[in-house]
Amino acid sequence: MSVFAPNAVLSVSGIGKTYAQPVLSGIDLTLMRGEVLALTGENGAGKSTLSKIIGGLVTPTTGQMQFQGQDYCPGSRTQAEDLGIRMVMQELNLLPTLSVAENLFLHNLPSHGGWISRKQLRKAAIEAMAQVGLDAIDPDTLVGELGIGHQQMVEIARNLIGDCHVLILDEPTAMLTAREVEMLFEQITRLQARGVSIIYISHRLEELARVAQRIAVLRDGNLVCVEPMANYNSEQLVTLMVGRELGEHIDMGPRKIGAPALTVQGLTRSDKVRDVSFEVRAGEIYGISGLIGAGRTELLRLIFGADTADSGTVALGSPAQVVSIRSPADAVGHGIALITEDRKGEGLLLTQSISANIALGNMPVISSGGFVSNGDEMALAQRQIDAMRIRSSSPTQLVSELSGGNQQKVVIGRWLERDCSVLLFDEPTRGIDVG
Repeated sequence: MSVFAPNAVLSVSGIGKTYAQPVLSGIDLTLMRGEVLALTGENGAGKSTLSKIIGGLVTPTTGQMQFQGQDYCPGSRTQAEDLGIRMVMQELNLLPTLSVAENLFLHNLPSHGGWISRKQLRKAAIEAMAQVGLDAIDPDTLVGELGIGHQQMVEIARNLIGDCHVLILDEPTAMLTAREVEMLFEQITRLQARGVSIIYISHRLEELARVAQRIAVLRDGNLVCVEPMANYNSEQLVTLMVGRELGEHIDMGPRKIGAPALTVQGLTRSDKVRDVSFEVRAGEIYGISGLIGAGRTELLRLIFGADTADSGTVALGSPAQVVSIRSPADAVGHGIALITEDRKGEGLLLTQSISANIALGNMPVISSGGFVSNGDEMALAQRQIDAMRIRSSSPTQLVSELSGGNQQKVVIGRWLERDCSVLLFDEPTRGIDVG
């Protein structure tokens, strides 16, 4: 059992959690005041579950916790936040129909006589946004109009407001560019100087080496290591995470590049995407990069028919044949698939099973006469569970019960099963571990 040390801010003892099967077992861990504790492990190792227990979103099956020397058993996220324990989750907790300012101060809107003081709200929002480098964004902008990367920074800014003692960051840089990552690290340094303790969850081991003093490694729901970060290099940490040494990179053999498969010409949508043209050949991996807000996601959405272009064409094959894509259904019909950056909002039905989510893009092969074959659906799902190494109890397990990385594998598996000729990947490794 973990003993509460004088300089500790949080202690967990014997924490366990069981859903369909155990996901955490006997976790003993102490978080010191002002330290950054890295928490890492493979997809499904229990990182997000442990952080949600600390953050009041999940009730543990076994064990107990102490916060600042007192028994700690939050009944909700609100109770945890009132005590100063904040959490920035992989899946964002923002209201898209409200402004950035309203999201930042949703539970503490400045008011006079029952009316919101828009002037005070705007001023406070600008100050909060400046801490995370969002100076260029109007606080009255609707959150739903922002890209996922900017939404991530808004979520971080929201959790830095007020009296914060413990900050849990779950894959905070997954959607950020190098510049935003540096700004986040600067803010972490400032928080440490104020005595704030940080649990930093990430698969990016080079980041952990930069910001963390200690590292805790979870494997299959068990805590296998709590040591100073300086004691390990990346290769040793990977071995601890996966329980084996990873061999050399798999040799996929020479890549055969064929004729043009996708030709984009003059694609334009307002000021988001302007006169973009490029060509991708069969067998080629074509990279698209840029800062947050540069139009990367907007470009892929235009190709996929999720948004309507003002001008420009999309052509397939060689010789190139211009196709009419007015909706995602049109794109899928032409053999184009999109792995979206926002798996929660656009990529998954979280309240449905793994099998139902994978089947969504493959209905013609598992149905006949308007009826879905349950056996074919289960077989299809199991095929991708095995191929993608999705950690689950069965194809019928709800997607909401999976870790973020395993959820992402479900999205990817859906389109790999369909064998599309053009795959559009928007931040595909978000939440996927090094193994």
